Amino acid sequence: MLEAVLGSISCERVLIFLTARDEGYAREIATFYTTSLAPVQKQLDKLEAGGVLASRTVGRTRLYVFNPRYPFLPELKAFLSRALTFYDQELQSRLILDRRRPRRRAKPL
Repeated sequence: MLEAVLGSISCERVLIFLTARDEGYAREIATFYTTSLAPVQKQLDKLEAGGVLASRTVGRTRLYVFNPRYPFLPELKAFLSRALTFYDQELQSRLILDRRRPRRRAKPL
């Protein structure tokens, strides 16, 4: 839907995913959309280089979030939130459903 405005479907997917879940990592986004990892990583790197996203390392995973210092962040989030309302209900519910539970204590590796 936003591919024409943002330039690529991968960029749209990354931004919509981060709008819905507030943070994410490359493999999680690629798995969610059942796409290859390379275009997602490329978009994350491009958006981070442009200052739209910021990242931090948690263990061996690089988590991406919206950069709070990005000057157009409120407008961008409002635009993406509005666009998210036009997606089909099934995709919206999958995006909002975030099942991250802590690991069970004493679970064997």
